[in-house]
Amino acid sequence: MKKIYTLICSVLIPGLCFSQENSPQLDTGDTAWVLMATALVMLMTPAGLALFYGGLTKSKNMLNTIGMSYIAFCIAFLVWVVVGYSIAFSGNGRFMGDFDNVMLKNINITDLQGSIPALLFVAFQGTFAAIAVAIVSGSIIERVKFTTWTLFAMLWTLLIYCPIAHWVWGGGFLSENGELDFAGGTVIHINAGIAGLVVSYMLGKRKDYASYPTRPSSVKLTVLGSALLWFGWFGFNAGSQLAADFIAANAFLVTCVSACAGGVSWMVIEFIDVKKPTLIGSASGVISGLVAITPAAGYVDVSGALCIGLLGGLVGYLGTVKLKKMIGYDDTLDAFGVHGLVGILGALMTGILANPAINEGTGLLYGNPAQFLIQLKVVGITIAYSAIGTFAVFKLCSLITNGARVTEIVEYNGLDSMIHGERGFDLNEEVLEPAFKNN
Repeated sequence: MKKIYTLICSVLIPGLCFSQENSPQLDTGDTAWVLMATALVMLMTPAGLALFYGGLTKSKNMLNTIGMSYIAFCIAFLVWVVVGYSIAFSGNGRFMGDFDNVMLKNINITDLQGSIPALLFVAFQGTFAAIAVAIVSGSIIERVKFTTWTLFAMLWTLLIYCPIAHWVWGGGFLSENGELDFAGGTVIHINAGIAGLVVSYMLGKRKDYASYPTRPSSVKLTVLGSALLWFGWFGFNAGSQLAADFIAANAFLVTCVSACAGGVSWMVIEFIDVKKPTLIGSASGVISGLVAITPAAGYVDVSGALCIGLLGGLVGYLGTVKLKKMIGYDDTLDAFGVHGLVGILGALMTGILANPAINEGTGLLYGNPAQFLIQLKVVGITIAYSAIGTFAVFKLCSLITNGARVTEIVEYNGLDSMIHGERGFDLNEEVLEPAFKNN
């Protein structure tokens, strides 16, 4: 009898241990890191992007510009929780998810996504959806109705962002071929950049575009905004691993390398071109380097990141300074140049420089030319869907709000006071006047 008992234990106990080891388990270290990463990405929209954009616009439109990013986060995150997450990440559809997780139905508090809580994954991805639509606002500030913008933020997140997120990250048809997009090069930056270009054309140029180009109201705010974006981007890229591990550490490092390379690259090119290395240029170069490394952060080494960052600064400068003047479109704050064009660069360079020693995924430089073709295909599909879908969504929003553009008098006097009844720099002249009289 004792021998039989021993035999049963020897067979069953290892099986039980094996089952426990291979079942999903909550990792508190991973959870703590992704909690922090989610907070970092959240900071990027209502603080980093809002200040970056706000400082670049005219002073009479600063608050409206900041408000467009701020309210975009609120709207997009609510859309994401209510139905967006379900479209992007539920079900097995090739083109969109099902509606099993509407209002996060069927997701229990103890459910896991890998080694982190499923609800934390929902929150982390929601911050991505929010910054994607906020980026688009940079193309149309100073002339779009706030009501049109709020409606557009809701519909674009739902109808454009969520399907593409499903195609690439949620098990859709673009993920079947092995496309590499670690943290959102196609899903966020190319998508938002193309959308910005489309709506800027649809809305038309500002009335004083040719005679009075935009001068930044506050270089200091723009540089501060870029620094906050840079800080948040560590959560954006390294957090996308959803674990505190070696790949996350690599993503953290190469993110900073590419950002620095982008800032230096832009500064040098600008100095060669106009003999003045501006802080606006350096800040824009840093953002270009960050955009370029986003799809590649989990796949390239430091040398790859250096190359991507330097090219990101170059493409960002040529796109926003040279191409924009050549074609003559009025993308106010260069969402297309910095996010669209540089995002395309980053996605394609991932297909070239992906290093199998870092992560799964092998680029052209390491013997897999097919990966570059896959990246090229996904970039093309993203551009096409974003362009056509954004046109339809913005057209609908324009019809519902009886035109998307503010009146000439509102545009002339500034959207801050005319729409919001506030001013970005509201000096109290009654208090200052006696001091001037005494002097």
